[in-house]
Amino acid sequence: MKRGLLPADTFIVLNKTILNDSDRNLLIMLYQPIIGSVGVSLYFTLCSYLDKREIASNTWTHHHLMTNMRIRLDELLEAREKLEAMGLLKTYLKEGYVNAYVYLLYSPISANEFFKNPILSTSLYNNVGDMEYNKIMDYFKMPTINLREYEEVTCHFDEIFDSIPISSMDSFLSDVRKRNTLSLELLTKIDLDSVFEMIPDDLLNKRSVTKDMKEFLYKLAFVFHFKEEELGEIIRNSINEKKMIDKEKMRMNSRNYYQFEHSGKLPSLVYRKQPEYLRKPEGDTSPRAKLIYQFETTSPYDFLCSKNRSGVLSKTESEILAFLALDLNLKPGVINVLLDYVLKINQNKLTKSYIETIALQWQRSNIETVEAAMELAEKEYKKRKNKTKTKAVVSKPEWFDKTYEKEKMSEEEQEELDELLKSFK
Repeated sequence: MKRGLLPADTFIVLNKTILNDSDRNLLIMLYQPIIGSVGVSLYFTLCSYLDKREIASNTWTHHHLMTNMRIRLDELLEAREKLEAMGLLKTYLKEGYVNAYVYLLYSPISANEFFKNPILSTSLYNNVGDMEYNKIMDYFKMPTINLREYEEVTCHFDEIFDSIPISSMDSFLSDVRKRNTLSLELLTKIDLDSVFEMIPDDLLNKRSVTKDMKEFLYKLAFVFHFKEEELGEIIRNSINEKKMIDKEKMRMNSRNYYQFEHSGKLPSLVYRKQPEYLRKPEGDTSPRAKLIYQFETTSPYDFLCSKNRSGVLSKTESEILAFLALDLNLKPGVINVLLDYVLKINQNKLTKSYIETIALQWQRSNIETVEAAMELAEKEYKKRKNKTKTKAVVSKPEWFDKTYEKEKMSEEEQEELDELLKSFK
């Protein structure tokens, strides 16, 4: 569970890896286009706090870190979360009168691992474009030399050295510093066992599917938001003559399939739920606060699915979510309020052009919190109501024009709240 961060909270930095000069290029060229300059700057700043042996730092406050980087607390928290999500940082917390944090630094993965990771490589491609992506790949490529006319004359180890018996040194090895990286941690709804059941045994040698390949498939399913049937079909088309899944074919076929379904666009990484620093503080138990909490803690995908009887999204609905999150960069909680508002005033229809008009207004108004979105929607509804000359009654979200009691509610109000929250269960 996430905790609120305060400027007075202290932290120390521990280096869990061995950092070198090449890591700087990796962070700037590969990671920065995804997590932004503030995230990379935070990583380098935490590194600068390490002692001369580059192992640990002294104790500092987050206020000092904010002053050093000239950023706000919410920007610091967002940058830290992005480093955590990308496997560059682990965070530990000890609560007290003043909370104490420990930040563990990890190395960026190698360029080879980065480009093989479908989540990272696809996000980089989508952020920098085709031309720049190819330039970055060329930078990290190894030069090739034709060695056909050469003969290898390398010495083997046993030709130079002999071994002699010594006492065991295993007990010392655990304390020796080494280069450490973290893998991306994902929660996926894909059941690979069900996916493989769709593929005949004579087409795929299922024993050849290693743990590494399963992790690769989970990542593809996550970044391209594949359903089990879609993933199964792409696997079928990516099996080589040895009845094994070809990673490069999987990568290419996944990208082509997604681009075909989404008008040539590729996915990017966005917040699934409302960022912690933009949420309403805890303590308010009123019905309105509970509804705000639901908007803040539900992903737009799950929110819209809950509105559909089928529980799945159409192609148009998926495009609308992508436009709101990726093109307009609206926060997840704000998207939920927008969707709820449009469904209620537009007779449960999500018309793309209609949504875009409202969403662009909200973007220009710099709406980032659920409360601000609800307040703006209420104002717009009142203007709309005043301009309506017909007697037709326009449906409106239940949270409009309501005065709630925080402690006591009538039975009628309680029933209304229960009905309101059913769609989020």
